[in-house]
Amino acid sequence: MAAIDWPAADWQVAADGSVDWMTDLAIAHSWIETVQEITGLPRPTHGAQLLWMRGIRSAEALRGFWRAADYQPASPFEFGEEMLWAVDRLIVARDRTEKVAIWGDFDADGITSTAVLWDGLRQFFPHDHQLTYFIPNRLKESHGLSMVGIAQLSAQGVGLIVTCDTGSTNPTEIEYARSLGMDVIVTDHHTLPAQRPAVVAIVNPRALPPEHAMASLSGVAVAYKLIEALYEKLPDVPKRPLSELVDLVAIGLIADLVELKGDCRYLAQIGIAQLQTHLKATQPTRPGVAKLLTLCRRAGDRPTDISFGLGPRINAVSRIYGEASFCVELLTSQDAERCRELAGKAELANARRKALQSDVLQQVNRQLEHRDMSTMSVIVLFDAQWPVGVLGLVAGQVAQQYGRPTILLSQDISEQDISEQDISEQDISGSDKPEQSVLIRGSARSVNQIDLYDLVDAQSHLLTGFGGHPFAAGLSLPLENLSLFRAAINQQYRQKMGPAVSVPVVKADLVVTVSELGKDLFQELKLLEPCGMGNPVPKLLIENCWFDNVWHQKLKDRMGSKVGYIKANFQLCDKSGPEGTTAQCPGLWWGHYKDDLPPGRWDVVAELDYNSHPRSRRYEVRLIAIRPAVKSETADAIASKDRVRPNSVRADWLLDFRRDRTIPGEAAPAVETALVLDQCPVQWQDLRLWQHQSEQTAQPLALAYEPPTTVDPIEKWKQLLGIAKYLSREQVAVSRERLGARLLLSDRTLTLGFSALERAGFEVKRSAIDIRFGYSAKNAQLSDSPADSSAREAALGRFLLAIQEETFRRQYFYQAPVSTLQAAMNAET
Repeated sequence: MAAIDWPAADWQVAADGSVDWMTDLAIAHSWIETVQEITGLPRPTHGAQLLWMRGIRSAEALRGFWRAADYQPASPFEFGEEMLWAVDRLIVARDRTEKVAIWGDFDADGITSTAVLWDGLRQFFPHDHQLTYFIPNRLKESHGLSMVGIAQLSAQGVGLIVTCDTGSTNPTEIEYARSLGMDVIVTDHHTLPAQRPAVVAIVNPRALPPEHAMASLSGVAVAYKLIEALYEKLPDVPKRPLSELVDLVAIGLIADLVELKGDCRYLAQIGIAQLQTHLKATQPTRPGVAKLLTLCRRAGDRPTDISFGLGPRINAVSRIYGEASFCVELLTSQDAERCRELAGKAELANARRKALQSDVLQQVNRQLEHRDMSTMSVIVLFDAQWPVGVLGLVAGQVAQQYGRPTILLSQDISEQDISEQDISEQDISGSDKPEQSVLIRGSARSVNQIDLYDLVDAQSHLLTGFGGHPFAAGLSLPLENLSLFRAAINQQYRQKMGPAVSVPVVKADLVVTVSELGKDLFQELKLLEPCGMGNPVPKLLIENCWFDNVWHQKLKDRMGSKVGYIKANFQLCDKSGPEGTTAQCPGLWWGHYKDDLPPGRWDVVAELDYNSHPRSRRYEVRLIAIRPAVKSETADAIASKDRVRPNSVRADWLLDFRRDRTIPGEAAPAVETALVLDQCPVQWQDLRLWQHQSEQTAQPLALAYEPPTTVDPIEKWKQLLGIAKYLSREQVAVSRERLGARLLLSDRTLTLGFSALERAGFEVKRSAIDIRFGYSAKNAQLSDSPADSSAREAALGRFLLAIQEETFRRQYFYQAPVSTLQAAMNAET
């Protein structure tokens, strides 16, 4: 169950800033008053705390951060000579009626960049034959310029190529364009090459100092700055205001997950203001955007309307269809009927993307069930049938789930089918390699600030292509290099990071109660918007709460077909209402079933959102993670709700002393003959046996077991391995019960452990009385074959998963209210 993916030890409340802030109460009160005066919010305690924690600590900084009108954006000409050269060359092309091609990219940043240049340059190149655009096919081509595409543009008579969101690392292709008589202007935000390519101009914020206001611009923002420079150079030419482009800029900025600071934040703010006008206007300036907002049931007034609505739909087009050029038409066309048709295609692509993403994630998890996770500091998996378009999304999910950088690879669609098992056997056995090199490619995602780009770049000699940044990358390599690449990148990781595997960490910003999850808190959190990299959405820790009215639904596409993508719906509850009454707030947990929300008391981390769709209009939480509650309820609350009072339960069979294992003196007469269960159950059968004994002896059963400790499955395997080695060496027998008690493992899990030992070379002799172990080096050597190696990994994987399941079950049996346990047991009987 997903709840155990986040062990309690890995939760942190990001209170460093708040501690500093609260050390001087005079400063704290004055800062709250400053925030209140500037924003107009009544006593914004939480908002002021978050602003202080994120470095906004003066009235001047707050005004520029919160209100776009108080921010002074940088001039596009601060890019220096490169911007001047780019503008001058475009003016020459305009005067000569030269044909200009925009070369974009297939993701949301690349699509919106192309749309910005297409809409903006059409103000200066009014003739349709003068301007065109080209976007690579995601399923057949990679990011960046290509020889084939350049040749096609040359054949069309193009004299100038203007790139957006790409081109910085294509010196060979740029040289080829020059050989065909074409000039190139590069606008991009990716890594600069060591040597300046042979271009007319390269406008890239990577060339600016890191502290510059434009240093974090994404591709669409750089494209916008180029159009802004043209507007300043030729102010009398454009017929439409520059401000009509900023909604596209906001979509690309937020969808590309760049750091929203300086000009990035300013452009996102004014872009969202422009975006929300589309559904309010009778004739929106962008009917395609208006239709997309309607389909995803968003108003366009929130950054999440982009990150969860528009962005995924734009990205889904190339992931599913490969060809994404029509997205530019969708974003820029004034033909409402055509936009309705194209928006429908994007919506359908997004539904199919969800289905594929869900399917691939299940396949990845099935592969990992049969892997020795102790040897996989970096997860590298391959399947010839995986759709390339969704591998980046799934890799991100897997990286977060397992706390390890993840690389997922598939075969190029033009290549013949071959399975990883085939290549693994060839590599291990030394038999012949395939007659021709098979190319595989995919996506990589990192986690916990691990520099993935550096790890992959160190293996560049094994790759045929690679590009990206520290947290996300794309790569390709020959299939015969896969095993070597997997081993090398894991070795590189261990050399740099040590043997320990990074674990997922959920960091909460504020501790709140359910009763606070409403309009006032939402308005304070909104002070930080738009959120993004470097300024994430505030995460809220709600302690000792429970889930009510839980249900889930499988999402459907526009045709009514289920897409295999789910979300759990629930009411989040705690006792923070007036006079200790129950407070509730609706919530969602994407990608989870209702069974992932167990009964009992839990601590949760969530984000607060507002659903502005006319048919919804409610404040709701998006669940991020859950763990068993660390703080128990007050004694009065427990006594009144979950715990049966000892002096009034002689007719009841189940008593609760789990959180307070000392039996009160007033209860002694009632429990002096009680059965005491001091070992936490692992399964219902354990509790059922005690219930039967309670019925037979007419004694109540007192639950008095301690809270379960966090268990590392790998460490548990090492313990079992060590015990088996010792008993084998000493030729000593041990009873099954004693071994299970020593390791705190159930009989079923212990059996799986024996199977894993046998695959590791041990002989396990079982009798009705005891267990004896033997070890054969010969057996261990025989297990080096691919088939035995796979079987050994599978056996160990089943043992480790069983330990994880036991850990969760113990957490459940410790946290579940006694009323729930008693009701479940009574229902069984």
